[in-house]
Amino acid sequence: MDHQSSIITQVSRDEEANREKGPPPSSSKKPRSRGLFHSLFCCLCHDQAEPPPVNNNAPLLVEENGTVSKVQVRPLLPQAKSKDAGKICVVIDLDETLVHSSFKPVNNADFIIPVEIDGTVHQVYVLKRPHVDEFLKRMGELFECILFTASLAKYADPVSDLLDKWGAFRGRLFRESCVFHRGNYVKDLSRLGRDLNKVIIIDNSPASYVFHPDNAVPVASWFDDMADTELLDLIPFFEGLSKVEDVYTVLRQQRDSS
Repeated sequence: MDHQSSIITQVSRDEEANREKGPPPSSSKKPRSRGLFHSLFCCLCHDQAEPPPVNNNAPLLVEENGTVSKVQVRPLLPQAKSKDAGKICVVIDLDETLVHSSFKPVNNADFIIPVEIDGTVHQVYVLKRPHVDEFLKRMGELFECILFTASLAKYADPVSDLLDKWGAFRGRLFRESCVFHRGNYVKDLSRLGRDLNKVIIIDNSPASYVFHPDNAVPVASWFDDMADTELLDLIPFFEGLSKVEDVYTVLRQQRDSS
């Protein structure tokens, strides 16, 4: 598999030009191809900057220079549905956490997604991570699950349509919902509109949750090996976590024991 084209970080040149000023994302953790396909797939940068102070009681707007704006912003999520009332909100990353995508053709692709870039349609070959079906089905039963990816919707939305056969994701958030902070697309959990002591993020890149590391359940990046059982192994842990009132206590215990 071509690892250089494995992470989707591409966007059209016009879209990239309209983005906030700042260097384009780059990552030693998630390598990706250059040129035209520079920014469609989600990728996070090498800059592991210190997080800004976080106010757990209100959404934040983090400026490009790392300062926190006093302007309050509308929550990213609507009010939780009645069936999810009281449930923990679990934010789940897409690329390299649930799937692996490439522009290089692969014979065993689970999905092939056509994506138009600068007027040309390109095929994206998507491989599901082992045990992702069991994982998503059970997570959807236990939690209010939200897909949150730094990839563009024109790629991530059709992937999610094919991946989530059970309706596990109650909502989907894409690149425009991220904060571009010091070269990284960061997922600011304080902007979700949920109580942070009942929010968890599952992501393979620490840069994506740099504002809220205490809410994270880190996972290793997807790798081309059917022996990868990480998602399956996480299910019992999340089953036990689903009824707690404060995720910080359990996650702190998990970090201390690892």
